[in-house]
Amino acid sequence: MKQVGIAELKAHLSECLRAVRSGQTIAVLDRETPIAQIVPIAERATLPVRKPARGAPAPNRVPLPAPLKIKIDVVELLFEERQSYR
Repeated sequence: MKQVGIAELKAHLSECLRAVRSGQTIAVLDRETPIAQIVPIAERATLPVRKPARGAPAPNRVPLPAPLKIKIDVVELLFEERQSYR
C-alpha cells in the first residue's frame, strides 16, 4: 500500500487517483499518522438477496397492524411544525 502525506497528495492528486484507478490503495498520512485510505470503487456493489426463512409467509400475506384511531390533521400538524422554524 502506497503512503502519501497530505501535502504530497495535494501536489500529486492526479497521479494518486490514476494509481487508485489501476487498483492500488493509498494511505493518507498526517504527520506520519494514517488518517484515511483512498481505495478503488468496486465495479458493482450488489446487495445479497437471501431466501425467506422456512415457513415465513409471502410478503403480500404479512398482516398489517390496525390503523391508529387518532384524529389528527396531518397537514395542519406539518404547517405548525414548519412555522416554528421561522
